[in-house]
Amino acid sequence: MTSKTGQSNQVPAKKIRRILISQPRPDNEKSPYFDLAKKYGVEIDFYPFIRVEGISAKEFRKQRIDIQQYTAVVFTSRNAVDHFFRICDELKVKVSQDCKYFCITEAVALYLQKFILYRKRKVFYGADGTTRSLLDVIAKHKQNEKFLLPCSDQHKKDIQEFFEQNHCEYATATLYRTVSNDVREVLKKGYDVIVFFSPAGVKSLLESFPQFQQNGTYIGAFGATTSQAVEEAGLRLDIRAPLPEAPSMVSALDLYLQKLYHKK
Repeated sequence: MTSKTGQSNQVPAKKIRRILISQPRPDNEKSPYFDLAKKYGVEIDFYPFIRVEGISAKEFRKQRIDIQQYTAVVFTSRNAVDHFFRICDELKVKVSQDCKYFCITEAVALYLQKFILYRKRKVFYGADGTTRSLLDVIAKHKQNEKFLLPCSDQHKKDIQEFFEQNHCEYATATLYRTVSNDVREVLKKGYDVIVFFSPAGVKSLLESFPQFQQNGTYIGAFGATTSQAVEEAGLRLDIRAPLPEAPSMVSALDLYLQKLYHKK
């Protein structure tokens, strides 16, 4: 059972000592995860449950997409940016300077500086990092545009549905795929909490452990689709983010540990 705050009503039966974050270790040692570990005296490890592999130029050609025919590109992640320009480079495709770029967040928009002269291009991004805000921006500029949506082999369909409903001309370009990592060795260490950030991460766990039993392990999930994947896998979701009082996974873990350790 889940409370109105999105956290499990179950009273933790044991102290939390070790937390596994299913993402790569942060490059910056000032990451709030390290502050959290110090605050509660817990050990936080990082290990990506998934990895991204780019498809080859040969595979891309089979999709019969002419990148230069599109006037706008929609980016939902840095991976999409990386692999879009990688494919352009491999195919020796020069993107028009008049091309518009629509990005899910400002951070993704600024990431474009690795590949284009940012100040000379038309770059737009959503107000709050949600798909809804991105679509609001696209709606203002959709007239006479041909949209290209670079994505992985596993992606949400909401942007495509928007294009369909608004009769936009578009194409979906699969440029990379999500591959599960083998997590059997890392989980031998024993963790009190495992935190997921994508449905693919949950899938990776179940591929390594088809008969996974949660038992006393607490599960955290970031994002609605990740939370749904946890619950559809028959697992108990204990820590959920984002929430109004916990916009990040770090803050959600902080609240959970705060309750457990009675810290303020």
